[in-house]
Amino acid sequence: MVPSSGDDQLGKGRVLRLLAIGDIVGQPGREIVKKAVPALRFFENISFVVANGENAAGGSGLTRPCYDELLAAGVDCITMGDHVYRRKAILSFIDQADRLVRPANYPQSAPGRAYTIVEAADRTPVAVTCVVGRIFMGPANCPFEALEGILAALPEQVRCIIVDVHAEATSEKQLVARCFDGRVSVVVGTHTHVPTADEQILPGGTAFQCDLGMTGPHESIIGRRIDEVLTTVRTFRPTSFTVASGDVRLNGSIVDVDPSTGRAISIRRLQVTWAQAEKLHANYLAAQEYRPH
Repeated sequence: MVPSSGDDQLGKGRVLRLLAIGDIVGQPGREIVKKAVPALRFFENISFVVANGENAAGGSGLTRPCYDELLAAGVDCITMGDHVYRRKAILSFIDQADRLVRPANYPQSAPGRAYTIVEAADRTPVAVTCVVGRIFMGPANCPFEALEGILAALPEQVRCIIVDVHAEATSEKQLVARCFDGRVSVVVGTHTHVPTADEQILPGGTAFQCDLGMTGPHESIIGRRIDEVLTTVRTFRPTSFTVASGDVRLNGSIVDVDPSTGRAISIRRLQVTWAQAEKLHANYLAAQEYRPH
């Protein structure tokens, strides 16, 4: 656990507490989400959970069963990235999935939603969107223009806004955060699978972190078996990269937002190991058993 920044401002009114979870990789990532998220929601008083799920199905892409599994585990909304259409199965449900967003800077005709609005547990409306970067990545439209269009379209009463910047370059993520500082509540990065230690509240009141990190097996090369990746890199032999299984962790950040203004109050990095997730889960079950009905 990492100390929060801005804790001295808590307690001055109602606070909306959000949990943003970094790239969920394969079954190991989904399993720790199922084990940890209900407990985290309970013990941390979290009202809304957003997670990047573009690698949730077998390490690349998303299927309907994985989508349903994550929602059942307590994830309120799922963002995607450059692997959004990696599995054709997503095309059968992405247009109807109201808790799933594809990159907003894809063409308007691309399947899926560019943004969505979901109620938090306390009924606060939360807008969620994501964009992909253009540095060291595939072709995409301008992320700044895409976000400007979404902000113009949002109802005035929607003050809490979360942006997932799925990008390689830290500079690009920082630019998005600086551009929309004070206009959105949270800008967090995904895609590199490595958490950054730059969490902060920007001058305008936007919480920012370059990359949330990976939720999945950390005894790996960004989620894949080390031996398979190393073989391909050293020999150029084509190899299927299998999702690894060791040292499963959940990475993300907890953000407190003033729902009346949409401005962030604090941001705290979070890392939960498998052992910690099991303990949280056990404590949660015990608390539910003895909770007055």
